[in-house]
Amino acid sequence: RKLLEEYARREGFTVVEWFEEAETAKQAGRGEFGRMLKLLRSRKEIGHILIEKTDRLYRNFADLVKMDELGRTLHFVKEGQVLAPDSKSSEKFMHNIKVVMAKMYTDNLSEEASKGMNEKAAQGQWPTVAPLGYLNDKAVEGAIRIDWSRARYVRAIFEEYGSGRMSIREVAEWAYNEGLRSKKGNKVGTSSVGNMLQDVTYTGSFDWKGTRHLGKYEALIPFSMFERVQEIMHSK
Repeated sequence: RKLLEEYARREGFTVVEWFEEAETAKQAGRGEFGRMLKLLRSRKEIGHILIEKTDRLYRNFADLVKMDELGRTLHFVKEGQVLAPDSKSSEKFMHNIKVVMAKMYTDNLSEEASKGMNEKAAQGQWPTVAPLGYLNDKAVEGAIRIDWSRARYVRAIFEEYGSGRMSIREVAEWAYNEGLRSKKGNKVGTSSVGNMLQDVTYTGSFDWKGTRHLGKYEALIPFSMFERVQEIMHSK
C-alpha cells in the first residue's frame, strides 16, 4: 500500500478507493475484486488502476477478460509497466504471458498442496481442518486431538440418533439446547448434524480421495455405533 501511495502522489493521481484482497486469488469472483469491478462500471470517470504486480490483480483468465472489458489504464507499479487500452499489441502480448505464468504458479501451488495432503493422509495424519469434536494440533503437523468441550456432544448425537428415538432435526435441536455450538460459536444446523452422522472420521479412520485410512488420532465413537447409525439413516 505504501508503494502505491507513493506512486499515486508522484504521478499526481487522486486515490478514489482502496481494495485489499485477503482471500486467495486462485478463484475468479473474489469479494474485493468484484467490488472493484462494480465501482469501475458505475464510475466511468475513474481512468486508472494502480496494482502492486500482475498476480495481485488476477491469476486466471476470467479476471483478465473482465479487466480488459473495462478499458482502463493499468499501472503495475513494482513491475514498472503501464498498460493502456491503446497500448501496442506486443505490450499486451507480454502482459498476457505474465498472466499465464501467474496462473501456472497458482496451479502449481494447488498441486503441491494437494500432494502434501495426500501424503499426510497415507501416513494416517489428518490432512485438513479438523471436524467438529476435534482440534488441529498446532504443535504437531498433521495431528488432531479431541476437543473435549464439544466431543461429548458429538458422542451424544450418535447415541441419541442411534437409539432411534429422535430424527436428525430433533437431535440437532436437542444438542443446541444442551449447549453445542460450532467452533465459531454458531448453531450446528440439521444438515451439519446429518453430515456428522455420516462421517466415518469419528471412528478413528477417515476417507480421503476415495481411500480409507487408519488415523493416528483417538476415536470418539466405536465403529459398531457408526454402522448402527448408517443402518437407521438408510432405512429412513
